[in-house]
Amino acid sequence: MESIFKEPQGIAYNGAAMLYSMGGYVVGFLGLFNQSITINILSAFLLGHAMIIAAYLVHECSHNLVFKKIRFNNYVGELFSWICGSSYGTYKDIQYKHFRHHVDVDDVVWFDYESFFENNPKIFLVTKILEWFYIPAHEFIMHFIMTFSSFIIPERRNQRLRNIIIIAIRFSLFAVLIIFYPKVALLYTVSYVFLMTVLRFMDSIQHDYPYNLTLYSNEKPLRQGQYEWEQSHTYSNPHSFNVEVINWFTLNFGFHNVHHDNMTVPWYRLPQKHRELFGNKPETVIPFSSQIKIFHKNRVNRIYGNHDELSPEGNAYLIAARKAEVSGGNAASFLTSF
Repeated sequence: MESIFKEPQGIAYNGAAMLYSMGGYVVGFLGLFNQSITINILSAFLLGHAMIIAAYLVHECSHNLVFKKIRFNNYVGELFSWICGSSYGTYKDIQYKHFRHHVDVDDVVWFDYESFFENNPKIFLVTKILEWFYIPAHEFIMHFIMTFSSFIIPERRNQRLRNIIIIAIRFSLFAVLIIFYPKVALLYTVSYVFLMTVLRFMDSIQHDYPYNLTLYSNEKPLRQGQYEWEQSHTYSNPHSFNVEVINWFTLNFGFHNVHHDNMTVPWYRLPQKHRELFGNKPETVIPFSSQIKIFHKNRVNRIYGNHDELSPEGNAYLIAARKAEVSGGNAASFLTSF
């Protein structure tokens, strides 16, 4: 196994994460068929969390941090993209956009959702109403585009056959659930909403980058190589700064400054590396209580149009975020590759 995994430690940590994700997906899904409502609810959250771990394993594989050989990371990344529902687009698209985020030091996108909402005020109104009820409507829009990306994004027209096949497979399976097991279909949807909510919760305050429509542009990145700017505009939001095992819930994704400092550090070494680089002071991270307050208070106004010249940046943003005085971003999950 040491000849396969990137690091000896990864055999235990990544091995356990992969087994948990796959096992949790199967057990959680089967539990949705049980007659007990209690088991149904527990199974729905187990299924959702299994998909969350799958999503963060996709992230680890995209950085080639699980296996020594790139092709093994690609194979496993593709597998877990199926588990977390991001297989409509390609794994390589996810990896490419995410690398652009790191290399360009920017939120590189194709979809201009601010213009979309401005041009579709009724959709924006419905989105705001649903978001007030904690329904991730903005994220549903992003996932709709992801599902039909080869028909919406001109640069991905060559993926249409693959896209059609995957849509046919996944939609057919879900249609079977709706027709014969409607309760299971509903609970599966709850699990997926849980996945989307957690991913966007984690991403929403990790940067104060503006987004730029340069995903398919040859425009030279303005901040490429600006390490100090990158670090000062990147923020860490662990679930707990003192009890590290709690952060395994999202594979330590909250220790985001370290990840941007060194993309080759695997998830299980991020907390230790954070303390080596930034010290043992909790002032270096956004506390979980503030994260919850930001998520709750700004669930509507963070959709769009909440940034102006008076918005805090850099260290001022960190201080404001620690007081829950920022809005945060929205629909910024790394799984949406556009």
